[in-house]
Amino acid sequence: MIKTTIYHHKIVMSLGGSLIVPNGGIDVAFLKKFNDFIREKLEEDKERQFYIVAGGGATTRHYQKAARDVIGHELTPEDLDWLGIHSTRLNAHLLRTIFRDIAHPFILKHFEIIRKVKEPIVIASGWKPGWSTDFCATMLCEDYHVKTVINLSNIETVYTQDPRQNSDAKPIKNISWSKFRQIVGDRWIPGMNAPFDPVAAKKAQDLGLKVIVLKGSNFENLEKFFDNKEFIGTVIE
Repeated sequence: MIKTTIYHHKIVMSLGGSLIVPNGGIDVAFLKKFNDFIREKLEEDKERQFYIVAGGGATTRHYQKAARDVIGHELTPEDLDWLGIHSTRLNAHLLRTIFRDIAHPFILKHFEIIRKVKEPIVIASGWKPGWSTDFCATMLCEDYHVKTVINLSNIETVYTQDPRQNSDAKPIKNISWSKFRQIVGDRWIPGMNAPFDPVAAKKAQDLGLKVIVLKGSNFENLEKFFDNKEFIGTVIE
C-alpha cells in the first residue's frame, strides 16, 4: 500500500485501450462504472478538470493482425502506428459521446492547443507515428501545465520484470524516473506492452511529472487514491 497526494485540479488520465476494448469486445460494464466515477469526482471538486487520453486496445491489435494476414508479411512501423492511432480515435469518440454533456466538443487528435478550456473534460486520442498515447499524455501535461498523470491499465503495479515471464518479478510501490527507464529501455516499438512507454518516460522525467500507475477496473482502489488514502499502485517521479 502507498499514499500520495494530488496537488492540482488538472489531471491527465491515460486510459488504456485494454480497459475500453478488451479481447471480448467493448466493455460496456467498465464504461458505465468509469462514467459514474468521473462524474462523481467532478461533483466533489467543481474546479477539477480531466484530460482523458484514449488508448487503442484490442481494436488496434485486430486491425494490425488483419493487415498482416492479408499481405502475408510484417507491416512497417508507420503502418502499425497509423492503425493504432485510428483505433484510439474511435475509442476517443466513444468517450466523447459518453461525456458529451460535460466534455469539450473538440477531440484533441492533432494536439492543437485549446486556449480556453471551460469544460471539465477534454478527450484526446493518438496523433502521429512514433507517439504512443502515453507520450500524448505527457504532451498534454506540457501544453496545459498539468503535473499529474493517472495511468489506468489492466495491471495493478509496475514490476521489476514482466511477471508473466518471470515468477521472481516483484511489485514496485515507488520508483524514480531514472530507475524506471532502466526497466523499460529507451526505444518505442509500435504495440509494445509497457506500463509507461520509454519515450514518454523520458519526456515525463524532463517535465518533472508524477505518474501513478493503477488498475483501471479497481474503482474501490481508485477511490482510495482520490481520497488520499493508501492504495495499490506505483508512483513514478
